Amino acid sequence: MSKSLSHVFLPVFGGTALVLAAALVFANRNYGQSKIDTLETRIGQVEAHAASALENAQAEASRAAELETKVEEIQAAAAERVANGANLTAPAPSRDGTIGLGRPALEEEIAAWDVDILPDGRGLPVGSGDVWTGEEVFVDRCASCHGEFAEGADNWPVLAGGFDTLADEDPVKTVGSYWPHLSTAWDYISRSMPFGEAGTLTADETYAIVAYILYSNDLVDDDFVLSNENFAEFEMYNKDGFVVDTRPETEYAEWREEPCMENCKTEAAVTMRSVFLVETPPEGGSNSVMNEASADELPTFTAEGPSFIPTAAPKPEEEAAATPAVQETDEADQTTELFAAGEKVFKKCKSCHQVGDGAKDSTGPALNGVIGANAGSVEGFKYSKAMKTAAEAGLVWTEEEMAAFLAKPKDYMKGTRMSFAGLKKPDDIEAVIVYLKSFGS
Repeated sequence: MSKSLSHVFLPVFGGTALVLAAALVFANRNYGQSKIDTLETRIGQVEAHAASALENAQAEASRAAELETKVEEIQAAAAERVANGANLTAPAPSRDGTIGLGRPALEEEIAAWDVDILPDGRGLPVGSGDVWTGEEVFVDRCASCHGEFAEGADNWPVLAGGFDTLADEDPVKTVGSYWPHLSTAWDYISRSMPFGEAGTLTADETYAIVAYILYSNDLVDDDFVLSNENFAEFEMYNKDGFVVDTRPETEYAEWREEPCMENCKTEAAVTMRSVFLVETPPEGGSNSVMNEASADELPTFTAEGPSFIPTAAPKPEEEAAATPAVQETDEADQTTELFAAGEKVFKKCKSCHQVGDGAKDSTGPALNGVIGANAGSVEGFKYSKAMKTAAEAGLVWTEEEMAAFLAKPKDYMKGTRMSFAGLKKPDDIEAVIVYLKSFGS
């Protein structure tokens, strides 16, 4: 049995070993060929990279040589110009009236800025806006600078009031009192406002804001709607207040002479002082007062400097003593919190009304002693027909009547000239009445 098995398995094992050996040899042969192919590919890639790097290095070296040559040429040219007396720091010469910068603007770019609104309405976009929409937009976008009623906040321009003051020593120039064309207002607001957000207003918003400014100047009623269709029909209050300046043709030629640059004065003296001084009263704003100082107290000036440095004038003792006394009286008569709140609210009224020492009539009458006074009783002020009628009927400005008037003036008194839309908050009305009461008669 075992002999017969060895006869069977020995030839099989032998054949298998021979096949495996042949397969191993064949596999080793294929691996070696693959390895060779990979190495040959990598050698080819390295050689290509080396050739490319050599080419780049040669190009860069050539460019560097060109630049060095150019630098040498420029330096040589500069040295030659300096040697010939040229000024190398002089401005670059212009070419055809330009300096050779930029490019011509595209038509689309020009069109975006070319928004000319003419007095007759040409250039206006189609649109419209009413007074009440304008009030909402104005309060949201403009009131932080110009006040809720266009009265101006802090030092920002007042936009309403000031009528018939242009010939005064301190004219109040507003859209209503000064600007001759409504197109100026529309174009300026559309182009430049709101401050820091120019160009963000829609055409309808701009129409509405302009309508509200006209209303704030009492130039239109509260139902007014401004549009591109009725724009040209509106005539501004000061439309005839400007003239064509012909002085350049008629007068300047007679004044012009060569300036005096010799035999100049060795000493200059100030011969006059300002007629008026600007004071800042405790309630805010500004007042113009007479300047009582004389020019005798001023130094003269030469090339060496002033003849003396004037010292500041001490505050008169009586004035210094009186000021805190007035303030103490006011604080004693009023609740401090309400008085302060009323003073703040009154800023909305200051473009038209004055209170306190030296208060005078403006667009509206001075309001010293108004609480408890008969309506229309400020002597010399030109009241509206509606106010005169109310005065004849015996209207007295009690706190209740004043509160009703301040809530909505035009509803309280039809025909009043007061353009103020009214105070919406009862607390503001109470505060401003307390503030007004502090200024007696």
